[in-house]
Amino acid sequence: MKMNDPMLAAQLKKDIKEKREQINMLIDRFLPRKDDYPREIHKAMRHTLFAGGKRLRPYLTVLAYQLYKKKVTEDVIKAGSAIELLHTYTLVHDDLPEIDNDVLRRGKKTCHVVFGSNIALLAGDALLVEAFKLVNSMNVAASLKVKMIHDMAVLSGDKGTIAGQMQDIISEGTEITKKTLEFIHLNKTSKLIQLCTRYGAYMAEAPAIEVKKMDVFGKKLGLAFQITDDILDVEGNSERLGKSVGKDENVQKATYPALFGLDKSKALAKKYTDEAFEILNDYGTRGNMLRELTSYLLNRNV
Repeated sequence: MKMNDPMLAAQLKKDIKEKREQINMLIDRFLPRKDDYPREIHKAMRHTLFAGGKRLRPYLTVLAYQLYKKKVTEDVIKAGSAIELLHTYTLVHDDLPEIDNDVLRRGKKTCHVVFGSNIALLAGDALLVEAFKLVNSMNVAASLKVKMIHDMAVLSGDKGTIAGQMQDIISEGTEITKKTLEFIHLNKTSKLIQLCTRYGAYMAEAPAIEVKKMDVFGKKLGLAFQITDDILDVEGNSERLGKSVGKDENVQKATYPALFGLDKSKALAKKYTDEAFEILNDYGTRGNMLRELTSYLLNRNV
């Protein structure tokens, strides 16, 4: 299924821009200033963070929240922004020469290219810590804070994002199964997407059955997102994407196009997107913006 409402697409574009500004302002206020001592680490932290990211993960958190409640509070923005800090830490570390060795991110030189691998490593570490601090700064019940911090630790740790990244590294240049490839994508990408939708439901005080539903939605969306990302590495334009393309094939990364080919990869991305749409059917018009975002992520070219 694909949304075809030009007015809704325009509304999504406008809303993303407005929320991105709110998110950027909050993160800017929360983080140490770039000239705070020691300056080099704070400049490095901000380099990738403010290199022009679309803030899709915090925006997804907001939209998941708005399935249940309309008014977006500062704490909802904080919840999503914490995930953006976490996501950016993964990018800084992924780009390091020892992992993906990328020199371009969001159209700018990667953190280690500008500051050196040693400082980039510490900048990523610092962003990870700041993500937990941001959740802790929220004005919500202590029990909710504990649950959110726990989920962030689990989904981004050695049973989540780090597990996916680890398997991705050791799978380079080897023949892998569909099961291994799905493990990589579920953990490396989907877990943070699930954290967004889960946080949105938590912040809206949604019942447990709704949290579970949002978790499954995030899983489907995350798989579709990563498969599309793999496809863009083959078909995309480096200038539009703001990062290097063709690297996956060059280093023999474990990707869907490498294992299944482009046509089947596109079919699988659509399959997972359609399954995500099915979950949103329960929400009627309240799910329109989330449907439009889901469609945009499948059909994006950046």
